[in-house]
Amino acid sequence: MEVNHSLLKGQRIALVANTDWYLWNYRLSLANHLRETGSEVYLISPKGAYSKALQAHGFKWIEWQLNRRSIFPIWEIYSLVKLHRLYRQIQPDIVHHFTVKPVLYGSFVSNLLGVSYIFNSITGLGYFFLRDTLAIKMIRNLILWSYSFVLRKPNVYVIFENQDDRSFFLERNLANSENTFIIEGVGVDIHQFTPSAEPEGTPIILYAGRFLWEKGLGELIEAARFLRGQFDFRLVLVGNPDTGNPGSISMNLIDEWVQEGIVEWWGWQDNMAEVYQKCHVVVLPSYREGIPTTLIEALAAQKPVIATDAPGCRDVVIPGVNGLLVPPRNPEALRDALALLLSNRDLRIDMGKAGREIAIDKFSKEVIDHKTIMLYHSILMSNKKDER
Repeated sequence: MEVNHSLLKGQRIALVANTDWYLWNYRLSLANHLRETGSEVYLISPKGAYSKALQAHGFKWIEWQLNRRSIFPIWEIYSLVKLHRLYRQIQPDIVHHFTVKPVLYGSFVSNLLGVSYIFNSITGLGYFFLRDTLAIKMIRNLILWSYSFVLRKPNVYVIFENQDDRSFFLERNLANSENTFIIEGVGVDIHQFTPSAEPEGTPIILYAGRFLWEKGLGELIEAARFLRGQFDFRLVLVGNPDTGNPGSISMNLIDEWVQEGIVEWWGWQDNMAEVYQKCHVVVLPSYREGIPTTLIEALAAQKPVIATDAPGCRDVVIPGVNGLLVPPRNPEALRDALALLLSNRDLRIDMGKAGREIAIDKFSKEVIDHKTIMLYHSILMSNKKDER
């Protein structure tokens, strides 16, 4: 990574997320690259199964007591106070927040303490922007007001994963246009997710992710029912319900689908690279994403993908090149796309090869980390010039 290290050397940089799992899986390579620049890197999150692993890599991991699903005011104020104390303790020069609560709480606290550079990654809009009940509308309006309050400061820089999300924020005047940027997701390790020969036997269609209605699982099950009897295939679900998320699909319903014979449930898998090697097609019929990690991992593993023509998904899939796009909430179109790839092995292989090249050129961790560090550098350089 060719970066002028001088501006970042010695900078205290805090990377802040709502789980240590997020930091371990998605931002460890960024932390490593920042350390190579001579920066002093702090990783801040609630304590979980990956905290010790982050420390074992030589990073200063600090616990932040945060409940990512809570909306109880006393607990939220407590989390704000704890983060305020942490920032006063480490006195960061640069903070980079990931996911909703760190973005909102971290930006508020950083501005109170006069942190010079505040970067926020909007990793998607989430559940509260996909449904329209009265309660959800009220919460959504509160979130939008909060974004507007914390993001429109001159020292706050907002990173989006796709143009649709950026436009959503700018149309509602939630951020300053000149301080918004696009970096396409968290990146994929192209050395971990590698090509392999398509396996012999019954084709496997893979869905990997949280079990949420907003991910299009209902439409996927309906499409699979349409195809049953026409094609020999296995539909495999990898992941778990997202307990506490109002859009979560119950494990009881998953069990019913398994008993029906329409799906196999492989549970949570730590080695996803191995899982991709066993499948033939990867599918994500989601209603909206940032940049879906499942899809870019599939590209790197040289698998064809089927996704929806929705924000985030359409930023990964080039129709007819590395996969197929279908309208959201349309099980018939999803059925037809699955049928096309199930019936055409050569097309699957050609799309997989094209996807691998796209993953290397656009979505590799090297590319994404480089863009992120260059953004830090360009902002610091711009401010240095303004000070002259």
